[in-house]
Amino acid sequence: MIVKQLSDILGTEQDVKAETWNSRRLLLKKDGVGFSLHDTLIKAGTETEIWYKHHVEAVYCIEGEGEIEVVESGAIYPIQPGTLYVLDGHEKHLLRGKSQMRMLCVFNPPCTGNEVHDAEGAYPLEV
Repeated sequence: MIVKQLSDILGTEQDVKAETWNSRRLLLKKDGVGFSLHDTLIKAGTETEIWYKHHVEAVYCIEGEGEIEVVESGAIYPIQPGTLYVLDGHEKHLLRGKSQMRMLCVFNPPCTGNEVHDAEGAYPLEV
């Protein structure tokens, strides 16, 4: 059994900060459960280009408002508490925070913990 508290992760190497987001990584590849789980804050008034070409990501919004735009089609979907989206087609997208959003994110394959978006907006695949 694994039991963790968010407060135990804050300020550690599993609390990864970037210009437009802050990802508190609760479960990682080293935990051996086959996925990673992140409690992520998207900063208000920001836009982040993302392309998880190596991962499937499921995202559930628990706080705040924003939108996701699929780059290829231009389709825009509002995000608010209770919204779930899954990037099961590895869609390149723009994530916009109208207010600070708190998102629960699941990645498969699991992240190792040190990932940040590269120039393409992707996380590298670490095996």
